[in-house]
Amino acid sequence: MVFTAAEAEKILDDNFAPWVLDLGLTVEEVAGLRAVLRLPWSGRLAREGGALSGQALMAAADTATVLAVSAARGGFVPMTTVQQSTTFERAVVGADVLVDARITKLGKRMAFAEIAMTAEGAEGPAARASTVYALLG
Repeated sequence: MVFTAAEAEKILDDNFAPWVLDLGLTVEEVAGLRAVLRLPWSGRLAREGGALSGQALMAAADTATVLAVSAARGGFVPMTTVQQSTTFERAVVGADVLVDARITKLGKRMAFAEIAMTAEGAEGPAARASTVYALLG
């Protein structure tokens, strides 16, 4: 079964809080153990000094992981974040961010992922995260 970007968009629309939807995330790609989302640049998401806020990046990473797990499993199941660790490497100013979540281990009850968050056009990630999810369904 092929899990499509349209299915991922529907999961995003149907299962996330309104404030997460307000980030304006769009699905760029889903395949196998991976989901790539676009976090569009918005001054509303910037902190003092004009850089994209860490909170927005962390929420985008968390969301991308849910969609990567859904792609890997062939559909959405209830899940919850158990752990997320984020390292910020450089500021993002005035650019969309591609949020690339890759599942590194998928079990019956737990999923592990690594996420790279890269400003569009940049050579390396602005931030990296690792997550652990409990699968509830």
